[in-house]
Amino acid sequence: MDSEALRKYSALHPKPAGLTLQYGTAGFRTKAEQLDHIVFRMGLLAVLRSKAVAATIGIMVTASHNPEEDNGVKLVDPLGEMLHPSWEEYATQLANAEEQELQEVITEICQRAAVNLHKDASVFIGRDTRPSSKKLSQSVIDGIQVPGGQYHDYGLVTTPQLHYMVCCQNTQGQYGKATLEGYYEKLSKAFMELIKQSHCSGESQRHLKVDCANGIGALKLSEMKPYFPQEVLIHIYNDGTKEKLNHLCGADFVKVHQKPPGGLDMKPNERCCSFDGDADRIVYYYKDTAGNFHLIDGDKIATLISIFLKELLAKVNQNFKMAVVQTAYANGNSTRYLQETLKVPVHCVKTGVKHLHHKAQEFDVGVYFEANGHGTVLFSKVAETKIRQLVKEEKDDEKREAAKMLENMIDLINQTVGDAVSDMLVIEAILALKALTVQQWDALYTDLPNRLLKVQVADRCVIDTTDAERRALTPPGLQEKIDALVKKYKLSRAFVRPSGTEDVVRIYAEADTQENADALAHEVSLAVFHLAGGKGAPPQP
Repeated sequence: MDSEALRKYSALHPKPAGLTLQYGTAGFRTKAEQLDHIVFRMGLLAVLRSKAVAATIGIMVTASHNPEEDNGVKLVDPLGEMLHPSWEEYATQLANAEEQELQEVITEICQRAAVNLHKDASVFIGRDTRPSSKKLSQSVIDGIQVPGGQYHDYGLVTTPQLHYMVCCQNTQGQYGKATLEGYYEKLSKAFMELIKQSHCSGESQRHLKVDCANGIGALKLSEMKPYFPQEVLIHIYNDGTKEKLNHLCGADFVKVHQKPPGGLDMKPNERCCSFDGDADRIVYYYKDTAGNFHLIDGDKIATLISIFLKELLAKVNQNFKMAVVQTAYANGNSTRYLQETLKVPVHCVKTGVKHLHHKAQEFDVGVYFEANGHGTVLFSKVAETKIRQLVKEEKDDEKREAAKMLENMIDLINQTVGDAVSDMLVIEAILALKALTVQQWDALYTDLPNRLLKVQVADRCVIDTTDAERRALTPPGLQEKIDALVKKYKLSRAFVRPSGTEDVVRIYAEADTQENADALAHEVSLAVFHLAGGKGAPPQP
């Protein structure tokens, strides 16, 4: 690599003194004005990663559901998955290196990761609609050009669209065409094939109001509209023309505040959903005739999809192994419903999409969703091949029909990552095929009342957890205290875990009533405050 070019370009993207950032599940995220040197260096790292694996790597400029002033950057691995954990460490190392150490750090990464600098490199770039994103993606390009990488800039895309493009490119088109048109065509064709098999008519079923968080989802959903048949009536709200990104709207706002977004007028029993800022999460909701708000989160989305897939898998009768993967934040009643009523195995993993994705890969059909609405379904190669073969060769009509539905589901689901557009179409197809209203879907089970709290601590590292973050190992005495508190309430559980990004401890509690869930959460927060070095005043009820 030309060290003169590195010096020259690096000087154009200087690192602010004293700034250190960590590459986490969401890549790097902070105030947009602090990111220029980071995105430049990530352009560079993407080239090294591409040379190391001899494949195209993606780089996305977005801060998802964060406020508009923030921005971020994350890398996408060859099959559209998240960056390999060993490279997260290199990303942190490179981002925090001082100017004069850059060449040295790059050399060290190349040695540790066996990077052959003579290999070709190719990077796909995407960005969201934030005011800072265009300039930052220009800095990514500078970073790619220093070590002589090739790039394709897709401009404005949703995060899942970029993951999809990278996967298409590296499977030589087997997963699909690496263009936006290819994405729209593949999804809309599978969706139309599915709803063709539905016997339910009725205009009202097809109306859907979508809050696009004033983000990229609005642009891309309106681009996709011409691909849908007339009877699919998608109404876009918070399209970014008037208000700020994620401000009082979007999936994260609706989930956290348990209320409808601004900018969307809800009539009783209308089906509505919200995307987040980069369109990789989705939640549904409606108001009943008494005006009460009902949220349908990732747990209930996973349940709906599981019911549908389980019925189809039973019909094709192939002994495929199916499971649902959740985190400790999944509502206790969703887990009970899946295990006891549906008889589907449920596995709990640590918080973070990469942990869910990894576990879901162990099954023929792995459904995973976080309660926040980020999730997808993974099909093993064996299952996919067998299903496509049944569509062609199966003589029995019912079996063949079920296999055909499964094949369309495989094509409709974005298996690389959670995708609000794809998940929305999956849900809409299932509701149509099963002739379910949003109220019937909601009534599958009732969520246990719960409460999320956080406690500021001097050092979050004093808390260490085990059993998929459901039990605390340290500080001594904390877990015993939580166990004793949980015993006081019916249908209750509680856990604590350190935040991945700030010195706070997150607390989750659920119980038979909201009052009890609140009381349990408060008592656990006091225990954390006293045993784990709380800062400031003790938590108030």
